[in-house]
Amino acid sequence: MEKIVPEFLIEKLESQYEKEDVEKIVNGLKEAKKTTFRVNKIKSNVNEIENVLKENNISFSKPDFYEDAFILDENSENKIKSLDIYESGKIYLQNLSAMMPVLVLEPKEKENILDMCAAPGGKTAQIASLSQNKAFITACEKNKIRFDRLKYNLEKQGAKNYNLMKEDSRSLSDYFKFNKILLDTPCSGSGTEGVFSENFSEELITRITKVQEALLKKAINLLSTGGEIIYSTCSILKDENEKILEKFKDKVKIVPIPKFEDKNINYLPSSDGTLTICPNSYYEGFFIAKLILL
Repeated sequence: MEKIVPEFLIEKLESQYEKEDVEKIVNGLKEAKKTTFRVNKIKSNVNEIENVLKENNISFSKPDFYEDAFILDENSENKIKSLDIYESGKIYLQNLSAMMPVLVLEPKEKENILDMCAAPGGKTAQIASLSQNKAFITACEKNKIRFDRLKYNLEKQGAKNYNLMKEDSRSLSDYFKFNKILLDTPCSGSGTEGVFSENFSEELITRITKVQEALLKKAINLLSTGGEIIYSTCSILKDENEKILEKFKDKVKIVPIPKFEDKNINYLPSSDGTLTICPNSYYEGFFIAKLILL
């Protein structure tokens, strides 16, 4: 069945991007995504994973920007899921774009880090992996089913030094303060295959922007002096990205993020210092910004 990008989304994109970029976005949304994963450094290393893949005749390539990431050739997802490296949590299946916010966050030993919208746990586990379980992580998820999935994934990945809170992070007391905050906020999914879902609508975008605004307001209140917020979405709509940041320009400023280098990545125009990634077969559409208090 042909994938049809909703007309209202095309109209929104045409109001924000040049015609050439809109064509790239629409074509990229329709492309099947490659299976990608990253190594969990708590339990394994790149050499071990490369050897296992070669032993099982699974061909792969690697993106230029992240040594721990792997791109599998077609029809390898079921095979990789049958291996012990998957079952034991030595790897984590994750889109390349979704790996980037934590790389920008750069979690370090003894930092007090909040993951505001943590389920299903991929980015929380990546924080633990990159910090070798030496960062102090607080992860929030209000939905019980998603909370249970978050807990399961963190346990499977061997994460430690974390505190799980089954509550809406908007309800956290401003008494709490964090060195770094990851706000990978709920979004419309306009950079993903979610645009082909019957749930994708203009009403969803309108509703979700209110949530994003409230979450960022809370993140600013929870940030320690000298700390930073990584704001990210899997949306390519400025309503959910630059326009949300614009509402807080009197409280935070954008710290420019260097572009990730990879031959398969395409960037879309975005405000100075932020990154907007165009969807294609390797990457989901994504937005990332680094913010500090004024």
